[in-house]
Amino acid sequence: MKQIDELRGLMRGRGIYAYVVPTDDFHGSEYVGAHFKLREYLSGFTGSAGTLVVTLDEAALWTDGRYFIQADRELSGSGIELMRSGERGVLTIEGFLREKMPESSVLGFDGRTVTAAFAKRLGKALQLKNITLKTDEDLGGMVWANRPPLPKEPVFELPDGFCGMTRAEKLAKIREKMLSENADCLAVSALDEIAWTLNLRGGDVDYNPVFLSFMLVYADRVELFAESSIFGGDIAERLRADGVEIRPYDEIYGALQAQRGTVRTDLRAVNSLFGSSLGNAKIISRQSPIVPLKAVKTAAEIAAEKNAHLKDGIAVTRFMYWLKNAVGSGRITEISAAEKLEEFRKAGSDYLGQSFEPIMAYGGHGAIVHYSATEENNAGLEPRGLLLSDTGGHYLDGTTDITRTFVLGAVSAEEKNAFTSVLAAHLELLGAVFPRGVRGSTLDGIARQNMWRQGLDFNHGTGHGVGFLLNVHEGPQRISWRTANDAPFESGMITSDEPGLYFEGKFGIRHESLLLCAESEEFDGFLRFEPLTLVPFDRDGIDPSLLTERQRELLNGYHKRVFDALSPYLTAEETEWLSGVTAEI
Repeated sequence: MKQIDELRGLMRGRGIYAYVVPTDDFHGSEYVGAHFKLREYLSGFTGSAGTLVVTLDEAALWTDGRYFIQADRELSGSGIELMRSGERGVLTIEGFLREKMPESSVLGFDGRTVTAAFAKRLGKALQLKNITLKTDEDLGGMVWANRPPLPKEPVFELPDGFCGMTRAEKLAKIREKMLSENADCLAVSALDEIAWTLNLRGGDVDYNPVFLSFMLVYADRVELFAESSIFGGDIAERLRADGVEIRPYDEIYGALQAQRGTVRTDLRAVNSLFGSSLGNAKIISRQSPIVPLKAVKTAAEIAAEKNAHLKDGIAVTRFMYWLKNAVGSGRITEISAAEKLEEFRKAGSDYLGQSFEPIMAYGGHGAIVHYSATEENNAGLEPRGLLLSDTGGHYLDGTTDITRTFVLGAVSAEEKNAFTSVLAAHLELLGAVFPRGVRGSTLDGIARQNMWRQGLDFNHGTGHGVGFLLNVHEGPQRISWRTANDAPFESGMITSDEPGLYFEGKFGIRHESLLLCAESEEFDGFLRFEPLTLVPFDRDGIDPSLLTERQRELLNGYHKRVFDALSPYLTAEETEWLSGVTAEI
């Protein structure tokens, strides 16, 4: 490929034997904008996840199972070998480089797009071969002549009434933590942490309402490194009034090199150049104090989220009604179904856009946990089987994430049993009552126990934290027995409840709602969950005989909650239908 040949020419001129190109921006964002799709430009592979490694005479690309078929097709004839991550016998990136690179040669990468943690792993894996890491050249950017510019989308400010805390109040809490650790500076790279602290939102990253920036917090001021043009005059003035100085985005690394005191940052969550630029400072490397503050929602954020989920419940329930009546009467595909759901969401007030890439997976596609429909694999929906729909939205008053598995027609006993088993797991977690201090690794067993008794399980977490008009995936809490050092649950956290079962080539089922952690009304010192999501579960997939009496009570109580909340906003026909699908079982 021409791009790879040009890259190798630059490598030879700089004495670099191998070059690594990940799929990342400067902040480790889950999604990246056009400027950062260098791996796609160089390789021709358009999937959203993958890492390209180019040596002077070979090239290989690592991606996961979601993209094996797509990558095989798109890399055909390119000379780039597809490395199927996680499959038996496939070398890791570190193993490949250790095997291929000569003694005392040089490995290059752009230290702004490679995480400090990955760079550390590479250095450790290659140290016995005396490999030098060269981290300061964006060779791919030199090859990409018409590279899209960095995004510069306008920033908007959230009303204090939505946030429940002003910028000044948030900064005071952060500085209290810094003072307790004798930190002179908090260095922040995570975009959602910066947006939350400053009560600002943006549009620089797909699906995440954040803006490209870095932030240094001191005892008496804040330095915000960002493109100045994205801040309207009024916002810039209010930031200055709160002691926030806007500096050019690319000056962050010089500011880090100038640090001489004690800097608190999380070296596991920053890019390699960010971490290495702090060489003159004493570093306290641990989780940012913003993470737990952001995770516990204020009363104002909770009230706003409930309003957002009401609007989202109306949209998704209308979609469910439409889908159940439309399948079989005309051509509907996975993509067109996702577009129809987006129409329903756009009809609601203050809708800003999708909170992640939608998953609309029919039949066997539902067994692919992170399936994404493309023009090549876009399946037509038929009046039989199951459709797994995992979608979410950003509203001015909150972020949603919901999965429902819809029955489109006749289903097998196996499908119905699995559907009900997943629902039982979902309901067990929804109904959990637990003492303060319990962690998600403990709660996970509550959800999975019924499946485990059947010899069944699923290979992903049961729940993740969700931001307030921010990233749909956030910490520090998670619900997974595989997670070490997970955070204890606290009242005010919003977390997903999403067990599933997946049968390769046949079907997949997942039921997901967002839950608010709240104080127990019965027991002092205990916590419980309250559902935020308001969409019925498809009764056509439920075998009531497989549910316990307690599980039926939980389902009936949830469905009553859904009907009472949504029925005032639906048409007479929709309300009559909703009454039937939420009736007690």
